[in-house]
Amino acid sequence: MKKTNIPAVVIPDVLLPHEGTDLQKWAVIACDQYTSEPEYWNECDRFVGSAPSALRIVLPEVKLGIESEEEINNDLKDIASNIDKYISEGIWADPLEGFIITDRATSLHPSRRGIMLAVDLETYDFTPGNKALIRATEGTVLSRIPPRVKIRANAKVELPHIMLLYDDPEDKVISNALATNPEVIYDTDLMQGSGHITGRLVKAGTPAADGIVNDLSSLISADGLLFAVGDGNHSLASAKAHWENVKKTISSDMLDTHPARFALAEAVNIHDKGLDFEPIHRVIFDISFDEFMDKASSYFKANGLGEDGQSFTVVAEGKEDARVTLGNPPHTLAVGSVQKMIDDLGLNCDYIHGEDSVRKLATGNAVGILVPGISKDTFFETIETEGVFPRKTFSMGEAFEKRFYLEARKITL
Repeated sequence: MKKTNIPAVVIPDVLLPHEGTDLQKWAVIACDQYTSEPEYWNECDRFVGSAPSALRIVLPEVKLGIESEEEINNDLKDIASNIDKYISEGIWADPLEGFIITDRATSLHPSRRGIMLAVDLETYDFTPGNKALIRATEGTVLSRIPPRVKIRANAKVELPHIMLLYDDPEDKVISNALATNPEVIYDTDLMQGSGHITGRLVKAGTPAADGIVNDLSSLISADGLLFAVGDGNHSLASAKAHWENVKKTISSDMLDTHPARFALAEAVNIHDKGLDFEPIHRVIFDISFDEFMDKASSYFKANGLGEDGQSFTVVAEGKEDARVTLGNPPHTLAVGSVQKMIDDLGLNCDYIHGEDSVRKLATGNAVGILVPGISKDTFFETIETEGVFPRKTFSMGEAFEKRFYLEARKITL
Protein backbone atom coordinates (compact mmCIF):
# COMPACT_ATOMS: atom_id res chain seq x y z
CA MET A 1 0.00 0.00 0.00
CA LYS A 2 1.32 3.39 -0.96
CA LYS A 3 -0.29 6.66 0.05
CA THR A 4 -0.62 9.48 -2.46
CA ASN A 5 -0.95 13.25 -2.24
CA ILE A 6 -4.75 12.82 -2.27
CA PRO A 7 -5.85 11.81 1.24
CA ALA A 8 -8.62 9.61 -0.16
CA VAL A 9 -6.52 7.63 -2.66
CA VAL A 10 -4.06 4.85 -1.89
CA ILE A 11 -2.19 2.66 -4.36
CA PRO A 12 -3.18 -0.89 -3.35
CA ASP A 13 -1.42 -4.22 -3.12
CA VAL A 14 -3.72 -6.29 -5.32
CA LEU A 15 -4.06 -10.05 -5.11
CA LEU A 16 -4.86 -12.00 -8.29
CA PRO A 17 -5.06 -15.77 -8.74
CA HIS A 18 -1.81 -17.34 -9.89
CA GLU A 19 -1.12 -17.96 -13.56
CA GLY A 20 -3.08 -20.91 -14.92
CA THR A 21 -6.20 -20.29 -12.84
CA ASP A 22 -9.40 -20.39 -14.87
CA LEU A 23 -10.49 -16.78 -14.39
CA GLN A 24 -13.88 -17.40 -15.95
CA LYS A 25 -14.60 -19.73 -13.04
CA TRP A 26 -12.79 -17.53 -10.54
CA ALA A 27 -14.66 -14.26 -11.17
CA VAL A 28 -18.26 -14.07 -9.93
CA ILE A 29 -20.84 -11.30 -9.91
CA ALA A 30 -21.52 -9.04 -6.91
CA CYS A 31 -23.26 -10.84 -4.07
CA ASP A 32 -26.21 -8.40 -4.02
CA GLN A 33 -27.39 -9.28 -7.53
CA TYR A 34 -30.08 -11.82 -8.53
CA THR A 35 -31.35 -11.90 -4.95
CA SER A 36 -34.71 -13.30 -6.09
CA GLU A 37 -33.22 -15.78 -8.55
CA PRO A 38 -31.58 -18.71 -6.74
CA GLU A 39 -31.38 -20.51 -10.08
CA TYR A 40 -28.74 -17.98 -11.21
CA TRP A 41 -26.53 -18.84 -8.24
CA ASN A 42 -27.20 -22.55 -8.64
CA GLU A 43 -25.87 -22.30 -12.19
CA CYS A 44 -22.79 -20.46 -10.91
CA ASP A 45 -22.20 -23.31 -8.47
CA ARG A 46 -22.59 -25.90 -11.23
CA PHE A 47 -20.26 -24.02 -13.57
CA VAL A 48 -17.52 -23.51 -10.96
CA GLY A 49 -17.55 -27.04 -9.63
CA SER A 50 -14.42 -27.74 -7.59
CA ALA A 51 -12.28 -25.05 -9.26
CA PRO A 52 -10.90 -22.16 -7.19
CA SER A 53 -13.49 -19.40 -7.27
CA ALA A 54 -14.49 -16.16 -5.59
CA LEU A 55 -17.90 -17.83 -5.30
CA ARG A 56 -16.51 -19.85 -2.39
CA ILE A 57 -15.39 -16.78 -0.42
CA VAL A 58 -18.43 -14.51 -0.72
CA LEU A 59 -21.99 -14.82 0.59
CA PRO A 60 -24.62 -14.44 -2.15
CA GLU A 61 -27.42 -12.43 -0.55
CA VAL A 62 -30.02 -14.71 -2.13
CA LYS A 63 -29.21 -17.02 0.79
CA LEU A 64 -30.37 -14.44 3.34
CA GLY A 65 -33.95 -15.04 2.32
CA ILE A 66 -33.93 -18.82 2.21
CA GLU A 67 -31.44 -20.06 4.82
CA SER A 68 -31.72 -20.19 8.60
CA GLU A 69 -29.43 -18.20 10.87
CA GLU A 70 -27.54 -21.40 11.67
CA GLU A 71 -27.02 -22.12 7.97
CA ILE A 72 -25.78 -18.57 7.37
CA ASN A 73 -23.33 -18.87 10.26
CA ASN A 74 -22.04 -22.11 8.76
CA ASP A 75 -21.65 -20.35 5.41
CA LEU A 76 -19.56 -17.65 7.10
CA LYS A 77 -17.35 -20.30 8.69
CA ASP A 78 -16.90 -21.93 5.28
CA ILE A 79 -15.92 -18.59 3.75
CA ALA A 80 -13.24 -17.99 6.38
CA SER A 81 -12.02 -21.57 5.99
CA ASN A 82 -11.85 -21.29 2.20
CA ILE A 83 -9.88 -18.05 2.42
CA ASP A 84 -7.37 -19.76 4.72
CA LYS A 85 -7.23 -22.67 2.31
CA TYR A 86 -6.62 -20.44 -0.71
CA ILE A 87 -3.85 -18.61 1.16
CA SER A 88 -2.15 -21.82 2.30
CA GLU A 89 -2.42 -23.40 -1.15
CA GLY A 90 -0.97 -20.33 -2.84
CA ILE A 91 -4.05 -19.65 -4.98
CA TRP A 92 -3.13 -15.96 -4.97
CA ALA A 93 0.11 -14.86 -6.61
CA ASP A 94 2.40 -12.29 -5.01
CA PRO A 95 0.61 -8.95 -4.56
CA LEU A 96 0.92 -6.34 -7.30
CA GLU A 97 1.38 -2.75 -6.13
CA GLY A 98 -0.33 -0.40 -8.52
CA PHE A 99 -3.55 0.77 -10.09
CA ILE A 100 -5.42 -1.55 -12.45
CA ILE A 101 -7.17 -0.05 -15.46
CA THR A 102 -10.21 -2.23 -16.17
CA ASP A 103 -12.12 -2.49 -19.44
CA ARG A 104 -15.45 -4.32 -19.30
CA ALA A 105 -17.37 -5.31 -22.44
CA THR A 106 -20.96 -6.59 -22.43
CA SER A 107 -23.65 -7.27 -25.01
CA LEU A 108 -24.97 -3.76 -24.33
CA HIS A 109 -21.72 -1.81 -24.36
CA PRO A 110 -18.38 -2.54 -26.02
CA SER A 111 -16.44 -0.83 -23.24
CA ARG A 112 -16.71 0.52 -19.69
CA ARG A 113 -13.40 1.55 -18.19
CA GLY A 114 -12.45 1.97 -14.56
CA ILE A 115 -9.53 2.18 -12.13
CA MET A 116 -9.00 -0.29 -9.30
CA LEU A 117 -7.61 1.66 -6.36
CA ALA A 118 -7.82 1.73 -2.57
CA VAL A 119 -9.53 4.44 -0.57
CA ASP A 120 -8.84 5.65 2.94
CA LEU A 121 -12.00 5.02 4.96
CA GLU A 122 -11.19 8.04 7.11
CA THR A 123 -12.11 10.19 4.08
CA TYR A 124 -15.52 8.55 3.51
CA ASP A 125 -18.74 9.61 5.19
CA PHE A 126 -22.28 8.43 4.45
CA THR A 127 -24.13 10.96 6.63
CA PRO A 128 -26.19 13.43 4.54
CA GLY A 129 -24.70 16.88 4.09
CA ASN A 130 -21.10 15.94 4.93
CA LYS A 131 -18.13 17.45 3.10
CA ALA A 132 -15.91 14.36 2.86
CA LEU A 133 -13.89 13.52 -0.24
CA ILE A 134 -15.96 10.32 -0.62
CA ARG A 135 -19.73 10.54 -0.11
CA ALA A 136 -22.74 8.28 -0.39
CA THR A 137 -25.24 9.01 -3.16
CA GLU A 138 -28.29 7.72 -1.30
CA GLY A 139 -29.40 7.12 2.25
CA THR A 140 -27.64 4.34 4.13
CA VAL A 141 -29.81 1.74 5.86
CA LEU A 142 -27.98 1.14 9.13
CA SER A 143 -29.60 -2.26 9.69
CA ARG A 144 -27.80 -3.61 6.61
CA ILE A 145 -24.36 -2.91 8.03
CA PRO A 146 -23.91 -5.38 10.98
CA PRO A 147 -24.27 -8.61 8.91
CA ARG A 148 -21.68 -7.34 6.43
CA VAL A 149 -19.33 -6.27 9.22
CA LYS A 150 -19.54 -9.80 10.58
CA ILE A 151 -18.39 -11.20 7.23
CA ARG A 152 -15.53 -8.72 6.97
CA ALA A 153 -14.41 -9.25 10.57
CA ASN A 154 -13.94 -12.98 9.93
CA ALA A 155 -12.14 -12.58 6.59
CA LYS A 156 -8.45 -12.07 5.91
CA VAL A 157 -9.05 -10.64 2.43
CA GLU A 158 -11.65 -8.43 0.78
CA LEU A 159 -13.14 -8.78 -2.68
CA PRO A 160 -14.84 -5.56 -3.74
CA HIS A 161 -17.97 -4.80 -5.71
CA ILE A 162 -17.83 -1.11 -4.77
CA MET A 163 -18.03 1.27 -7.70
CA LEU A 164 -17.07 4.90 -7.12
CA LEU A 165 -17.91 7.67 -9.56
CA TYR A 166 -15.76 10.66 -10.43
CA ASP A 167 -16.56 13.65 -12.64
CA ASP A 168 -14.14 13.77 -15.60
CA PRO A 169 -15.93 15.25 -18.67
CA GLU A 170 -12.68 15.28 -20.67
CA ASP A 171 -11.87 11.63 -19.78
CA LYS A 172 -8.30 12.63 -19.00
CA VAL A 173 -7.61 10.25 -16.09
CA ILE A 174 -7.92 6.94 -17.93
CA SER A 175 -7.01 8.19 -21.40
CA ASN A 176 -3.71 9.57 -20.13
CA ALA A 177 -2.98 6.34 -18.24
CA LEU A 178 -3.73 4.13 -21.26
CA ALA A 179 -1.46 6.28 -23.42
CA THR A 180 1.47 4.82 -21.43
CA ASN A 181 0.56 1.31 -22.67
CA PRO A 182 0.31 -0.48 -19.31
CA GLU A 183 0.82 -4.25 -19.16
CA VAL A 184 -2.19 -6.56 -19.52
CA ILE A 185 -2.39 -8.71 -16.39
CA TYR A 186 -5.73 -10.44 -16.96
CA ASP A 187 -8.04 -10.94 -19.91
CA THR A 188 -11.05 -13.23 -19.55
CA ASP A 189 -14.64 -13.92 -20.44
CA LEU A 190 -17.13 -13.75 -17.57
CA MET A 191 -19.59 -16.50 -16.66
CA GLN A 192 -23.28 -16.58 -17.58
CA GLY A 193 -23.01 -14.31 -20.61
CA SER A 194 -21.77 -11.33 -18.64
CA GLY A 195 -19.20 -10.23 -21.19
CA HIS A 196 -15.44 -9.84 -21.00
CA ILE A 197 -12.97 -7.96 -18.83
CA THR A 198 -9.35 -6.90 -19.32
CA GLY A 199 -7.04 -5.48 -16.66
CA ARG A 200 -3.86 -3.45 -17.19
CA LEU A 201 -1.39 -2.71 -14.40
CA VAL A 202 -0.07 0.80 -13.80
CA LYS A 203 2.79 0.12 -11.40
CA ALA A 204 3.30 2.23 -8.29
CA GLY A 205 6.21 4.64 -8.51
CA THR A 206 5.91 5.16 -12.26
CA PRO A 207 5.13 8.46 -14.03
CA ALA A 208 1.88 6.85 -15.21
CA ALA A 209 0.77 6.19 -11.62
CA ASP A 210 1.73 9.71 -10.62
CA GLY A 211 -0.28 10.97 -13.59
CA ILE A 212 -3.42 9.16 -12.40
CA VAL A 213 -3.08 10.75 -8.97
CA ASN A 214 -2.46 14.22 -10.38
CA ASP A 215 -5.39 13.96 -12.79
CA LEU A 216 -7.72 12.76 -10.04
CA SER A 217 -6.53 15.55 -7.79
CA SER A 218 -7.55 18.13 -10.39
CA LEU A 219 -11.13 16.81 -10.26
CA ILE A 220 -11.77 17.61 -6.59
CA SER A 221 -14.66 20.07 -6.59
CA ALA A 222 -14.74 23.40 -4.82
CA ASP A 223 -17.03 21.68 -2.32
CA GLY A 224 -14.30 19.09 -1.61
CA LEU A 225 -15.97 16.14 -3.38
CA LEU A 226 -13.93 13.63 -5.38
CA PHE A 227 -15.82 10.32 -5.34
CA ALA A 228 -19.53 9.57 -5.09
CA VAL A 229 -20.46 5.97 -4.29
CA GLY A 230 -22.38 4.55 -7.24
CA ASP A 231 -22.65 0.88 -6.22
CA GLY A 232 -21.81 -0.92 -3.00
CA ASN A 233 -22.39 1.90 -0.52
CA HIS A 234 -23.44 -0.52 2.21
CA SER A 235 -20.29 -2.56 1.62
CA LEU A 236 -18.17 0.57 1.95
CA ALA A 237 -20.12 1.61 5.06
CA SER A 238 -19.51 -1.84 6.51
CA ALA A 239 -15.79 -1.57 5.79
CA LYS A 240 -15.74 1.73 7.65
CA ALA A 241 -17.69 0.27 10.58
CA HIS A 242 -15.22 -2.64 10.73
CA TRP A 243 -12.32 -0.20 10.70
CA GLU A 244 -13.89 1.73 13.59
CA ASN A 245 -13.98 -1.55 15.53
CA VAL A 246 -10.37 -2.40 14.63
CA LYS A 247 -9.16 1.04 15.71
CA LYS A 248 -10.18 0.26 19.27
CA THR A 249 -7.92 -2.80 19.39
CA ILE A 250 -4.63 -1.55 17.91
CA SER A 251 -1.83 0.71 19.10
CA SER A 252 -1.63 4.32 17.94
CA ASP A 253 1.42 3.64 15.78
CA MET A 254 -0.68 1.29 13.61
CA LEU A 255 -3.53 3.71 12.93
CA ASP A 256 -2.06 5.10 9.71
CA THR A 257 -1.01 1.82 8.13
CA HIS A 258 -3.31 -0.98 9.27
CA PRO A 259 -4.78 -2.62 6.14
CA ALA A 260 -8.34 -2.54 7.54
CA ARG A 261 -8.23 1.26 7.24
CA PHE A 262 -8.45 0.97 3.45
CA ALA A 263 -10.94 -0.52 1.01
CA LEU A 264 -10.49 -1.69 -2.57
CA ALA A 265 -12.87 -0.19 -5.11
CA GLU A 266 -13.29 0.51 -8.81
CA ALA A 267 -13.53 4.18 -9.77
CA VAL A 268 -15.44 4.95 -12.99
CA ASN A 269 -15.84 8.22 -14.83
CA ILE A 270 -19.52 9.14 -14.64
CA HIS A 271 -19.28 10.29 -18.27
CA ASP A 272 -18.07 6.90 -19.54
CA LYS A 273 -20.27 5.88 -22.46
CA GLY A 274 -20.50 2.33 -21.13
CA LEU A 275 -22.19 3.50 -17.93
CA ASP A 276 -25.97 3.87 -18.19
CA PHE A 277 -28.09 5.62 -15.61
CA GLU A 278 -31.66 4.37 -15.59
CA PRO A 279 -34.45 5.93 -13.53
CA ILE A 280 -36.23 3.79 -10.97
CA HIS A 281 -39.98 4.35 -11.24
CA ARG A 282 -42.72 3.84 -8.65
CA VAL A 283 -45.92 1.79 -8.54
CA ILE A 284 -48.47 2.71 -5.88
CA PHE A 285 -50.82 -0.07 -4.78
CA ASP A 286 -54.21 0.00 -3.07
CA ILE A 287 -55.24 3.26 -4.71
CA SER A 288 -57.19 4.20 -7.81
CA PHE A 289 -56.00 6.66 -10.44
CA ASP A 290 -58.58 9.27 -9.39
CA GLU A 291 -57.77 8.83 -5.70
CA PHE A 292 -54.08 9.28 -6.37
CA MET A 293 -54.61 12.40 -8.47
CA ASP A 294 -56.78 13.89 -5.74
CA LYS A 295 -54.11 13.20 -3.13
CA ALA A 296 -51.39 14.63 -5.39
CA SER A 297 -53.42 17.78 -6.05
CA SER A 298 -53.94 18.31 -2.34
CA TYR A 299 -50.36 17.48 -1.37
CA PHE A 300 -48.70 19.70 -3.98
CA LYS A 301 -51.19 22.59 -3.84
CA ALA A 302 -48.55 24.90 -2.35
CA ASN A 303 -45.90 23.92 -4.90
CA GLY A 304 -47.18 25.72 -7.96
CA LEU A 305 -49.22 22.78 -9.23
CA GLY A 306 -49.80 23.08 -12.96
CA GLU A 307 -47.10 25.69 -13.51
CA ASP A 308 -44.16 25.11 -15.86
CA GLY A 309 -41.26 23.38 -14.16
CA GLN A 310 -40.51 19.98 -12.69
CA SER A 311 -42.76 17.14 -13.83
CA PHE A 312 -43.58 13.44 -13.53
CA THR A 313 -46.14 11.20 -15.24
CA VAL A 314 -48.93 9.16 -13.65
CA VAL A 315 -50.19 6.11 -15.56
CA ALA A 316 -52.97 3.59 -15.00
CA GLU A 317 -54.88 1.00 -16.99
CA GLY A 318 -57.62 2.59 -19.09
CA LYS A 319 -56.54 6.13 -18.22
CA GLU A 320 -54.81 8.75 -20.30
CA ASP A 321 -51.32 9.54 -18.99
CA ALA A 322 -51.39 12.50 -16.61
CA ARG A 323 -48.43 14.84 -16.36
CA VAL A 324 -48.03 16.54 -12.98
CA THR A 325 -45.97 19.75 -13.11
CA LEU A 326 -44.65 21.76 -10.17
CA GLY A 327 -43.42 25.33 -10.50
CA ASN A 328 -42.01 25.39 -6.97
CA PRO A 329 -41.18 21.74 -6.17
CA PRO A 330 -40.21 20.52 -2.67
CA HIS A 331 -37.06 18.82 -4.04
CA THR A 332 -34.65 19.64 -6.85
CA LEU A 333 -35.45 16.29 -8.50
CA ALA A 334 -38.87 15.06 -9.55
CA VAL A 335 -38.16 11.68 -7.96
CA GLY A 336 -37.45 13.48 -4.69
CA SER A 337 -40.75 15.34 -4.80
CA VAL A 338 -42.59 12.09 -5.55
CA GLN A 339 -40.80 10.18 -2.80
CA LYS A 340 -41.55 12.90 -0.26
CA MET A 341 -45.26 12.58 -1.03
CA ILE A 342 -45.10 8.78 -0.82
CA ASP A 343 -43.33 8.90 2.55
CA ASP A 344 -45.45 11.67 4.05
CA LEU A 345 -48.73 10.02 3.04
CA GLY A 346 -47.58 6.47 3.84
CA LEU A 347 -48.49 5.11 0.40
CA ASN A 348 -47.92 1.44 -0.45
CA CYS A 349 -45.07 1.67 -2.97
CA ASP A 350 -42.75 -0.60 -4.92
CA TYR A 351 -39.72 0.47 -6.97
CA ILE A 352 -39.65 -0.70 -10.57
CA HIS A 353 -37.12 -0.66 -13.40
CA GLY A 354 -38.41 0.03 -16.90
CA GLU A 355 -41.51 1.86 -18.16
CA ASP A 356 -43.01 -1.30 -19.67
CA SER A 357 -42.90 -3.07 -16.31
CA VAL A 358 -44.56 -0.09 -14.62
CA ARG A 359 -47.41 -0.08 -17.13
CA LYS A 360 -47.96 -3.82 -16.69
CA LEU A 361 -48.24 -3.40 -12.93
CA ALA A 362 -50.42 -0.27 -13.04
CA THR A 363 -53.65 -2.22 -13.40
CA GLY A 364 -56.68 -2.62 -11.17
CA ASN A 365 -56.21 -0.69 -7.96
CA ALA A 366 -52.67 0.49 -8.72
CA VAL A 367 -51.07 3.46 -10.45
CA GLY A 368 -47.60 3.94 -11.88
CA ILE A 369 -45.38 6.99 -11.55
CA LEU A 370 -42.78 7.54 -14.26
CA VAL A 371 -39.95 9.81 -13.17
CA PRO A 372 -37.34 11.37 -15.45
CA GLY A 373 -33.77 10.13 -15.38
CA ILE A 374 -31.04 12.11 -13.67
CA SER A 375 -28.42 13.99 -15.66
CA LYS A 376 -24.79 12.96 -15.49
CA ASP A 377 -23.90 16.63 -15.94
CA THR A 378 -25.64 17.68 -12.73
CA PHE A 379 -25.12 14.49 -10.70
CA PHE A 380 -22.30 15.78 -8.53
CA GLU A 381 -23.91 19.19 -8.18
CA THR A 382 -27.06 17.52 -6.83
CA ILE A 383 -25.07 15.62 -4.20
CA GLU A 384 -23.40 18.85 -3.13
CA THR A 385 -26.80 20.60 -2.93
CA GLU A 386 -29.04 17.88 -1.50
CA GLY A 387 -26.54 15.73 0.42
CA VAL A 388 -27.85 12.43 -0.95
CA PHE A 389 -30.33 11.39 -3.60
CA PRO A 390 -33.74 10.09 -2.57
CA ARG A 391 -33.65 6.34 -2.13
CA LYS A 392 -34.12 4.29 -5.28
CA THR A 393 -33.38 7.21 -7.60
CA PHE A 394 -31.28 5.49 -10.22
CA SER A 395 -29.74 2.21 -11.30
CA MET A 396 -26.39 1.86 -13.04
CA GLY A 397 -26.85 -0.60 -15.87
CA GLU A 398 -28.37 -4.07 -15.94
CA ALA A 399 -27.69 -6.76 -13.33
CA PHE A 400 -25.24 -8.69 -15.52
CA GLU A 401 -23.20 -5.49 -16.03
CA LYS A 402 -22.41 -5.15 -12.32
CA ARG A 403 -18.89 -5.64 -10.98
CA PHE A 404 -17.46 -9.13 -10.77
CA TYR A 405 -15.26 -10.18 -7.87
CA LEU A 406 -11.83 -10.74 -9.38
CA GLU A 407 -9.23 -8.69 -7.51
CA ALA A 408 -8.61 -9.10 -3.79
CA ARG A 409 -6.60 -7.43 -1.02
CA LYS A 410 -5.42 -8.48 2.45
CA ILE A 411 -7.19 -6.63 5.27
CA THR A 412 -5.42 -8.25 8.22
CA LEU A 413 -1.81 -8.09 9.40
